[in-house]
Amino acid sequence: MRFGVIGTGMMGIEHIANLIALDGAEVAAYCDNWEPSLEAAHYQLACSGLDPIPCFENHRMMLDAGLCDAVVVATPNHLHTDIVLDVASASVPQLIEKPLATTLDDCRRIIDALDALGPAAPLAWVGLEYRYMAPVASLIEQAHAGAVGPIRMVAIREHRFPFQPKVRDWNRFNRNTGGTFVEKCCHFFDLMRFIVGCQPVRVMASGAQDLNHLDERYDGETPDILDNAFVIVEFASGARALLDLCMFADATRNQEELSVVGEGGKLEALIPDDVLRVGLRERDWIGNITERQITSTAPVVGHHHGSSYIELERFRDAVLKSAPAECSLMDGLWSVAMGRAAHISIDEGRPVQMSELLTAAEMCR
Repeated sequence: MRFGVIGTGMMGIEHIANLIALDGAEVAAYCDNWEPSLEAAHYQLACSGLDPIPCFENHRMMLDAGLCDAVVVATPNHLHTDIVLDVASASVPQLIEKPLATTLDDCRRIIDALDALGPAAPLAWVGLEYRYMAPVASLIEQAHAGAVGPIRMVAIREHRFPFQPKVRDWNRFNRNTGGTFVEKCCHFFDLMRFIVGCQPVRVMASGAQDLNHLDERYDGETPDILDNAFVIVEFASGARALLDLCMFADATRNQEELSVVGEGGKLEALIPDDVLRVGLRERDWIGNITERQITSTAPVVGHHHGSSYIELERFRDAVLKSAPAECSLMDGLWSVAMGRAAHISIDEGRPVQMSELLTAAEMCR
């Protein structure tokens, strides 16, 4: 399968490295309008011993060349919408890096355009690769198999380093990212919804920009992205989920810690320790749990612990089998909507009903 990569910044390079290692895949073309990013792609290919391949200044030129059976969209968030629509119009399957778009209106533009194509619509898969991190995937499998009974609580802690520098500093401003909850935390809102298995109904959040980037200036502007928060999400089943985010917690052991508590016990996944813990109420007690090492089998680890490779592998298989996307456009919309609700909750100091942001039809999808 001939892949094109649209955008060769940090995530685009990660996808190129994974595609080079993926059986049955070939990086056939790539594009970017930022010369240092193109040079990074040249370097990645050269380091892999590959000959130069066609590169383009923009995605339309690449699509018109007819070199790609599928593409990965890895541009800055605020550029996704028009690119995704152009790729769909060209009838090319695509994996769209998260978030699907920075606004709900743009998410809807994409979904409506693909829906209008009907059965002829090419596959569109949203890159929510945290589902495929090995310990998280094992936790999800156990939770969905009923290992701890009906799920009552999900807690996700991400304590990490600040946002990294990006091309033209696009990720320093909410207008480009959709806000931290959309840009970064869409992963975690997707995991909450996927693990619990029903729709969220209410979101409450408290957060701020307390430390990061306050001493930076870009064209005279100070970055406005928040760097810490607690977010509570209530689900239709009565389950609750909590996000504990801190982006100035560089001095930590595990960047992500996930727990799922059901009526029968508790599951935990720790990354990068790559550990899965299982405790059952009728069998175990405090400290007396089963602990297993769960490591990725992906040949390329990258910045996301092998999950990008697994995601591309699943995407490739879905294209070949004409199967539906595991991470659908509606999954993308929901993860953006939950993030947007959290931002509104902080800005307005109140709980936010998901029905304020989504239509009745969307709430049922």
